[in-house]
Amino acid sequence: MFRLVACLLLSATFTLAADPPPNPREKKVHDDKAKVEKDGFWIYNDLPKAMAEAKKEGKPLVVVLRCVPCVECVKLDDDLVDTDKSIRPLLEKFVRVRVVSTNGLDLGTFQYDTDQSFAVFFLNADGTVYGRFGTRSHRTNWVGDVSLTGMADALKGALDLHAGYPKNKEALAAKRGPAPLHPTPEKFPALAKYKPEIDYKGGNIYPSCIHCHQIGDALRSEYRTKKEPMPEDVLFPYPHPKSQGLTLDPKAKATVTEVTKGSTAAKAGFQAGDRIEDLGGQPLLSIADVQWVLHNTPAKGGKLLAVVRREGKPLTIEWTLPDGWRQADDISWRASSWGVRRMATGGMKLDAVEGDRPVGVPKTGMALKAAHVGQYGPHAAAQNAGFKKDDVLISFDGKTDLLRESDLFAHALRAKKPGDKVAVTVVRGGKAVELILPMQE
Repeated sequence: MFRLVACLLLSATFTLAADPPPNPREKKVHDDKAKVEKDGFWIYNDLPKAMAEAKKEGKPLVVVLRCVPCVECVKLDDDLVDTDKSIRPLLEKFVRVRVVSTNGLDLGTFQYDTDQSFAVFFLNADGTVYGRFGTRSHRTNWVGDVSLTGMADALKGALDLHAGYPKNKEALAAKRGPAPLHPTPEKFPALAKYKPEIDYKGGNIYPSCIHCHQIGDALRSEYRTKKEPMPEDVLFPYPHPKSQGLTLDPKAKATVTEVTKGSTAAKAGFQAGDRIEDLGGQPLLSIADVQWVLHNTPAKGGKLLAVVRREGKPLTIEWTLPDGWRQADDISWRASSWGVRRMATGGMKLDAVEGDRPVGVPKTGMALKAAHVGQYGPHAAAQNAGFKKDDVLISFDGKTDLLRESDLFAHALRAKKPGDKVAVTVVRGGKAVELILPMQE
């Protein structure tokens, strides 16, 4: 929840500014800016300059959206340094630009999972997207999804696509999605107080910056304010391949390491060792590209054609995604779930009861324990309605099959509107208690 944007692939060694701001986050940003501008390897926060340079030199661009003060990104920063022997020579073949704020960001070009820890784009100077890199499956875990080796593989793949451009332009067209709801973040009503650029003056950087996850928050708030059902692609964005049974190797380019038995991926015929070269007609550079294709697949399902290389030979697989397939993903880990909890649970964080169930809780069906009950503002709505920490929810709006917090989110934000009152049954001290939970914007 403390990100400005998502993590960049540079060293986390900072030089001390002559007159550092008192706020630690502000100091990190000032120090980082001074270091990058002094080194000169990356263009700092100037996309137009990078585009012009790429056009002039005929090089592809690598654009990295990066959170400077993000504590969770420090270890990744330590690994993905400019001097690494497998990365530096590849980066030198690109025009390199780092973006440290989403203020004014072109959301038509830069469409990505705003909850992830960092985002990398490989582009042609005309704005054509070659691919994406970067993902995560948990708020604090990136190790299982990305790596230095995987980044090198993606860089090589982007260079290959650039060498084949513009003959491959048609295959790359779908790597840009439909026009966004708003062209830049500050055009969202919820973000209207922000300006197109951050303010570098002392003490103003952090409060003037639009954080990555705020874009997703603003998008959800817009539907909620209009009292419209939350679209599944907004509530369940960029589904992780694991939710459909595909575990991909973080050290390679879209290579399968494991297929979950009984999953949609298993039914389609994917096998461990398959290298997915094309999905939905798009060449792939990383797991982020797989998520991009899934994100743009209808929630009501459909068929995706995958071209894989198995034991050196090409093979076409038809992957069927059924109606409601997105809801298999887990969204409770996301930074944006904080805002979703305000809307759906009145500020409660709910964990599924594991192992033996408390006295009074049915042996099967819903059992979500209130691990935390918000104390302030709109996040205190559940507390004000009588809910307490350690209450176990066994029924929500008459439904007893909401087994995960994500399932409850989906029902609350698609079936209920702000102002609705939802009947909830909890077990407290071995006895059932009936409560009413207000739905909020």
